[in-house]
Amino acid sequence: MSPVKDQLGQIIRFGLVGGVNTGTFFGIYLLLHPWMPYFAAYTLAFVLSMIGSFFMNTYFTYRTKPTWKKFLLFPLTNVTNYVIQSVGLYALVTWAGMNTKIAPLVAAVVAIPFTFLLSRKILVPGARAGTGDTEPARSTSTV
Repeated sequence: MSPVKDQLGQIIRFGLVGGVNTGTFFGIYLLLHPWMPYFAAYTLAFVLSMIGSFFMNTYFTYRTKPTWKKFLLFPLTNVTNYVIQSVGLYALVTWAGMNTKIAPLVAAVVAIPFTFLLSRKILVPGARAGTGDTEPARSTSTV
């Protein structure tokens, strides 16, 4: 498969995983929201969905083996996602007066391109941002 087709496939699969992950996140958030402050519900839902995202992205999106190294590095890629979503959530609720049940979805959409590039860099050894070029995997340990 050509590098361009491979990367296009990754983008499409990433979108599918993102949809499932966003639905999972939002469902958990809505379940927790009545029982705790909105930001605590958001944070817990984010962490749980991030773990699911790691496995969906390793197996389905990038078709690579999960390793402990990738698992431990994956949250670092999501720090940017978390910051973008958190700032967006705060701004949308506090400054724009958006409903706390909808604001997390809007903030999540803004973070999507950043998450793709960072997760690809972590989960595909040797991946260069914006290209389909990869180097062979170096690690053989799995989660």
